[in-house]
Amino acid sequence: MLWSLLKITIFVALIAAATLGAGYLMETSGGIRLSVANTEFTLGPLQSVVAVLLLVLALWILFKLVGLLVAILRFVKGDETALTRYFDRNRERKGYQALSDGMVALASGEGRLAMAKAEKAERYLHRPELTNLLTAQAAEMAGDHTRAQEVYKTLLQDDRTRFVGIRGILRQRLAEGDTDTALALAQKAFELKPRHNEVQDVLLKLQADDGDWAGARRTLDAKLKSGTLPRDVHKRRDAVLALATARSGAQGDGVSGDAAIEANRLAPDLVPAAVLAAETYIDRARPRYATKVLKTAWDAEPHPDLAAAFARIDPEETPAQRINRFRALVKSNPDHPESRMLMAELHIANEDFPEARRALGDLVTTHPTARSLTIMAAIERGEGADDSVVRGWLTRALTAPRGPQWICDNCHHLHGHWTPVCGNCHAFDTLAWREPPTGEVAMPNSTDMLPLIVGRPDASGSGAGTPALSSGGTAAIETRGPVAEEVVPPAEPPARSEKDTDKDVEDAEIAAASDTDRSDEELPPSAIPPSSPAASSENEGDETVEGDAPHGKTVGMAMPRVMPDVEPPTRRQA
Repeated sequence: MLWSLLKITIFVALIAAATLGAGYLMETSGGIRLSVANTEFTLGPLQSVVAVLLLVLALWILFKLVGLLVAILRFVKGDETALTRYFDRNRERKGYQALSDGMVALASGEGRLAMAKAEKAERYLHRPELTNLLTAQAAEMAGDHTRAQEVYKTLLQDDRTRFVGIRGILRQRLAEGDTDTALALAQKAFELKPRHNEVQDVLLKLQADDGDWAGARRTLDAKLKSGTLPRDVHKRRDAVLALATARSGAQGDGVSGDAAIEANRLAPDLVPAAVLAAETYIDRARPRYATKVLKTAWDAEPHPDLAAAFARIDPEETPAQRINRFRALVKSNPDHPESRMLMAELHIANEDFPEARRALGDLVTTHPTARSLTIMAAIERGEGADDSVVRGWLTRALTAPRGPQWICDNCHHLHGHWTPVCGNCHAFDTLAWREPPTGEVAMPNSTDMLPLIVGRPDASGSGAGTPALSSGGTAAIETRGPVAEEVVPPAEPPARSEKDTDKDVEDAEIAAASDTDRSDEELPPSAIPPSSPAASSENEGDETVEGDAPHGKTVGMAMPRVMPDVEPPTRRQA
């Protein structure tokens, strides 16, 4: 407000001063006389002032025209002038507008349009470090990989864009599956920018795929120094790389053993490292260190491989001695399913089947797996149960979950053993010991195979999965294991004549005589309990189930040690 008032005051003052000046000049006598070519001009004071102002304006216009003429001459000669700068600014504005439109088209997924805008921007800007990058990315999006590769090679010629060109060609080689060339390019990119996170990850993955464990450890250390990897993750992955070095055996047995011990020191809960370190201590006659390593790993995560390595510490011990020694291993987590199944297996080896059943507990109902159901079948066989009962448990094992396995957290691929790199997606350090997401096992025509395993289903429809009764008769069914006893009452026999009764007596005497003859014959291998020395000497990890097949043939099925639910099996009671 005050400023506006001040400006008005100044303007009025200037007008007043000009008016006073003009009045003063009007009142002043005299003037200026000019004589040109015998012509005299007389100018009054006010006219003189106006003439001077017009003269100044004319001179200014003259100087501007002369400057314009000089600029035109310099423009014709090719020198930089204000005129060229005007046209340059116009081209620059159009070029950046085309570059902006190309980036928008690239973000929208319009590769061809982005390439056209990039070419237009190059015509206006002449900035290849900007437009070539847009052209390469647009060509990749449009599927023109040849054009993209040409542009990336062009970027290699400039020091400012060399890393961008190497990275672009590296991505193309990875997409094509050319890992050898990609590894060389990743190493070159790592030399240019050792702190680049993406280059570090790609180089580490390629080195792990190639088995260059020493180079992978150097890359891992670089990631730790650059701050892109937490220290605990670095320690875990360094242990994995040390374990891979030990398993490769490329540095000799002594150095490989030291690498295994180092891997176990870095990650005591890594099961393969603990197993290999324990084997190294066993080979060096240091069983106490092996026991300590295995107990530490078992406390973190019970695993069958740890139990197998723990057994190799004293291979000459008796089954009873082994049970006593393993109690110290499983005492930290005795209720873990792996601990319960392990103790059940040890009692089976000791032929103490009631104790094996107590050790297994209710695992077959609360958490049934193929392994626990197979162990239950072995217990039933050892206790002298009927073959139909054993086949019933093994039938459940066919479709039960397999239990924990080595599974890739990245692609969920199942592996038979631990590896540092996933065999499916080639991800590094992604295998974990856990149960698969689904426990169902799809088997073709599995329901058609059940009669071959457990016999013909009960005609009375007493329940799915119940072992078949003998044809033509009735019997009491005693359910084994966790299922309560169920007695099927015998059917009322039809009225029989005295002649039929005499005939039945004669048939019974003939059947008794034939049974006596068969008892003198040698028992088939399937009748030998699995816990006996004869059965344990062969097929140690498998069970064989035989059933009656059509046309009088015998069908055999191999039961894996770790297998996949049908109703609980039952035992027939005479």
